[in-house]
Amino acid sequence: MAVNIKGRSLLSLKDFTRAEIKHLIDSAVEFKRIKRAGIYPSNLAHKNIAIIFLKASCRTRTAVAVAAADEGANVEVLTQDEIRFGKKESVRDIARVLGRMFDGIAFRGFEHEMIVELAANAGVPVWNCLCDMYHPTQVLADFMTIQEEFGRLSGVRVAYVGDGRNNMARSLTIGAIKMGVDLRIVAPEPLQLDLDELGAIYNPAPGEIGRVRATADLEEGLRDCDIVYGDVWVSMGEEHLLEERVGQLRDYKVTSDVMGLTKNPKTVYLHCLPSLHDLDTEFARAHPEALEVSDDVFEGPNSRVFDQAENRMHTVKSTMVATI
Repeated sequence: MAVNIKGRSLLSLKDFTRAEIKHLIDSAVEFKRIKRAGIYPSNLAHKNIAIIFLKASCRTRTAVAVAAADEGANVEVLTQDEIRFGKKESVRDIARVLGRMFDGIAFRGFEHEMIVELAANAGVPVWNCLCDMYHPTQVLADFMTIQEEFGRLSGVRVAYVGDGRNNMARSLTIGAIKMGVDLRIVAPEPLQLDLDELGAIYNPAPGEIGRVRATADLEEGLRDCDIVYGDVWVSMGEEHLLEERVGQLRDYKVTSDVMGLTKNPKTVYLHCLPSLHDLDTEFARAHPEALEVSDDVFEGPNSRVFDQAENRMHTVKSTMVATI
């Protein structure tokens, strides 16, 4: 059955079917193949893309900019100082202006309600490049990387280790249920996703058969896993919680011994980045206790974190082309 998502916004994967997500991933794989062959179809020629990032980014901003340029689109980056949502102009009014000027909007911010209002009023596709609730463009890249590595998504065993209540854990949960992934959220009990909240944000549709479970036990969570997935312990804007999070998560640092709990020497390590894995940054030198993964794992032969980072570009390209 043909998939048509033209004109749709991507705010969360819960709004997309299994077939639609598969289409975006398969299209990204093809875009990656032809880019490496030096082929650029220019599907977005004469289109204009707005990038609005109220929250700083390296991978997401560059992924959107390069993907748009590859397909022939013009990109305009609008900074927080230029787009003062709710300060001098309402989100609704800004959305209606931008919708008259642009063919699509890549948005990265804080409150999920803001991107919902933007999408409701812009009249053009809006892509959620991270908010406090969801990070769907990241999960598309994650699943593309998993598919490249294992040739499938269904049945692949993934252990997410870290803060189980954040936007990544929530988005991986939704994606796993839709795509048949066996996901374990490995986190201390205070940092596990509340089941009532999960029920409120997502109800599986018929045929969505992924398995999601939470555990505080590293050995139980990592047993037989194909992938261990990491994330920073303190998200942007939560730096004041550093001491508390380190206290909760210090036993969940992913080391070679922790990777060994999978009993699978081919277990792949993934991370959405940025990562604290060495002392090469000012923040890490000031807080070495906050490193969520050891450098030998991050830089090891089973790490696919930079394949994953590159795939941000290919999946956002497939999303922009499919929705515009």
